[in-house]
Amino acid sequence: MTRPARSMIAPSSESPDSAPAWWHVELEVAEAVGALMEFWGFKRQMGRLWTVLFLSPDPLDVNALGERLQMSPSAVSLSLAELQKWGAVRKTWVTGERRDFFSVEPRVWRLVRRVLERRELVLIRDASEAFAAADGALKELRATGGDRSAIAFKRRRLAYLRALASVGDRMVRAFVAGKTVDPSELSTAEEQV
Repeated sequence: MTRPARSMIAPSSESPDSAPAWWHVELEVAEAVGALMEFWGFKRQMGRLWTVLFLSPDPLDVNALGERLQMSPSAVSLSLAELQKWGAVRKTWVTGERRDFFSVEPRVWRLVRRVLERRELVLIRDASEAFAAADGALKELRATGGDRSAIAFKRRRLAYLRALASVGDRMVRAFVAGKTVDPSELSTAEEQV
């Protein structure tokens, strides 16, 4: 690999007005992706950094990323570490350089799958376990003479939540596997309310 061309970086000493025309377009795209990432629960700067790397034909170092996005080196490093944890960014070796350079995982679908597997499926499983534990606690209360009517109502509602969680789990797993997802399963679970 060769060292990134200096013309690809808008140095902090250069005013944004004198930066290459593509630099402004890149920043607009980075802001849009940053907003999407923030909506999905990640930090906006993670999306911005990923975008700049995604749009760069060469790996970039912390200083180049910071200059491009007007971020401090420590903020860039922290965000890169988070992106590496998710497999969205990796360190890349550049011949003749001692600094760390970074490149991006360009296959977005892999990243989406990874997030769904590591985050959403875990949340669904945790919720399912909480619903099952609550149902067990209500069974015990019923056995000890609790308000049978209130307990029966709460158990029906919990059964509905458990059914929704089960459908959600199946749908996310199917989506991650690239299979067709049938949202009509949700209406079947609705019939339990």
